[in-house]
Amino acid sequence: MRPSDPVAIVEADPDDANAVQALYAPHVLTGTATFELVPPSRDDMARRIAAVREAGLPWLLARDGGDGRLLGYAYAGPFRARPAYRHTVEDSVYVDPAAAGRGVGTTLLRAVIDRCAAADVRQMVAVITTPGSEASEALHRRLGFETIGVLPGVGRKFGRWLGTLYMQRALGDGQATAPRAEG
Repeated sequence: MRPSDPVAIVEADPDDANAVQALYAPHVLTGTATFELVPPSRDDMARRIAAVREAGLPWLLARDGGDGRLLGYAYAGPFRARPAYRHTVEDSVYVDPAAAGRGVGTTLLRAVIDRCAAADVRQMVAVITTPGSEASEALHRRLGFETIGVLPGVGRKFGRWLGTLYMQRALGDGQATAPRAEG
């Protein structure tokens, strides 16, 4: 991808699981952005995509406008399982290292934010590994997220302790008004 190449944002479906799994696996095996230790299988990834979509939440792909190659993906999943959290989501963004620095993550996260706000989601939370994910922190800050807190030393990967930085952004009216539907 050249910096001038267009990026197409499209909805993912379970048939995209091979490409998504191939992009994600190196992040699991060599990076600390995720606390997973073993890459999910293609079938696991297909189930994850289906679950997010069935919940009415976005799972988006960024594809090269020229050759259709997957450049990155982002999605919003439930923040926690308990029902009182139903208007809050947690985002995830992963970009092919070859496409880093070209605005792919920004384009993806903006699109996820817009779709969640349109669905009357009221809060979005980012859980970011620290140290080691400074680019993700900067991305979220650029898009209006604020630091809420840090949980130091809660994960261990590659023989070292890692923490998580919590960032949050209100969507729509946030907590100022009730959502359109309580259910």
